[in-house]
Amino acid sequence: VVYTQSEILQREVYLFERLDSPNREPMKHLKAICFLRPTKENVELLVQELRRPKYSVYFIYFSNVISKSDVKALAEADEQEVVAEVQEFYGDYIAVNPHVFSLNLLGCCRGRSWDPAQLTRTTQGLTALLLSLKKCPMIRYQLSSEPAKRLAECVKQVITKEYELFDFRRTEVPPLLLILDRSDDAITPLLNQWTYQAMVHELLGINNNRIDLSRVPGISKDLREVVLSAENDEFYANNMYLNFAEIGTNIKNLMEDFQRRKPKEQQKLESIADMKAFVENYPQFKKMSGTVSKHVTVVGELSRLVAERNLLEVSEVEQELACQSDHSSALQSVRRLLQSPRLSELDAARLVMLYALRYERHGSSGLPALLEELRGRGGTDRYRKLVSAVVEYGGKRVRGSDLFSPKDAVAITKQFLKGLKGIENVYTQHQPLLQETLDQLIKGRLKDSQYPYLGPNTLRDRPQDIIVFLIGGATYEEALAVFNLNRSNPGVRIVLGGTTIHNTRR
Repeated sequence: VVYTQSEILQREVYLFERLDSPNREPMKHLKAICFLRPTKENVELLVQELRRPKYSVYFIYFSNVISKSDVKALAEADEQEVVAEVQEFYGDYIAVNPHVFSLNLLGCCRGRSWDPAQLTRTTQGLTALLLSLKKCPMIRYQLSSEPAKRLAECVKQVITKEYELFDFRRTEVPPLLLILDRSDDAITPLLNQWTYQAMVHELLGINNNRIDLSRVPGISKDLREVVLSAENDEFYANNMYLNFAEIGTNIKNLMEDFQRRKPKEQQKLESIADMKAFVENYPQFKKMSGTVSKHVTVVGELSRLVAERNLLEVSEVEQELACQSDHSSALQSVRRLLQSPRLSELDAARLVMLYALRYERHGSSGLPALLEELRGRGGTDRYRKLVSAVVEYGGKRVRGSDLFSPKDAVAITKQFLKGLKGIENVYTQHQPLLQETLDQLIKGRLKDSQYPYLGPNTLRDRPQDIIVFLIGGATYEEALAVFNLNRSNPGVRIVLGGTTIHNTRR
């Protein structure tokens, strides 16, 4: 995620090995750089390695704080004195975007409480992030969430214990760590997305910047798996937050630009299919712009899935469920779609989940009938169970915030005006709860009664450096919201993290 292999090769690193691969050959002419998480297993593997070293010299870097006893164990194993240095180099998390990080953890809680191993891992990830950004923050957490309070306390313990490491130069306004719980907004990860990065993750899945395209009909061998990284792909960096329609136009412009330079190859580019044909017909174009052919393939597959699964219509109903409060119209829309043979199992379940979260306590709830239809479609009870699990996870009983109804008159007027002006786009009306929470935080209006500080001190000024962490996973829609907040609030810097980055399947 941080470096491409070709970039590392330019630094004259020629061999990549895993410490746990069994049959590595001794190569005494090479120096070894080890970069490891300071886990029990890794220290044990390193002890074995140092007893029978395969390389001439070892430079050891741990991605987090390592205990004195582990260093001692390594020193005792290093009888041949091959270790040149041991350093802590804090990077115990995955940097996803310039302002987003993840810990790649799935299922961090059991019911309403932490899985102990995952709590430890999350604490390590968060403290490593603070150390690498050189922040010693004040901590606020979501009061309605027991896991948020536990995590806040664990992070605080590490800061207290390792106080020398956290002794950074004080800034005028201390940084702030805000710990939230995914269950407060289970709606956001269930919605279809229409900006490039979020859409790719929703429909194809992004795994450490890698996209699996092996299921694409007629895919060429070199495009079975592609990398999308804003670091070394200019087109992706410029388009990741744009709407789907704009991306198609931008790719078309790129290709027309190429045609202008090569007048012989004039060809009409009306549709995505035309673009794909064009890329296949001109090998030199392909060579010149591996990235363009990659994006044409990805966008082509996205548009195929959108058509095949009827996602424009599905998304419109999802947005209606998430953003409006006309129950009978919403119920009719969901019913109508459930009857459609083009609706995939996942999309059917997703609509019923959104309906259940939105109208679980409505007097004339149509949920039982919708669940029956789900069962009729799939012939199994699997999705019915999932619906009730989602309501149990993020339903009204659990939420600390008011996900749906604006309480005060100002908010209601705002809601009404928004409806009148007509939103730019019916498919992107929804804004994640996080946006509202951070907006309140930046303005200094986030209630202490709902998001208390850990410890006696509170922040008198408006925060400037904010790290917000979502237990149970963040989404690319929230990454977009944070990107926009950073842009529209100069002087405020927000970093978003989560135990994972979700899409509906995850």
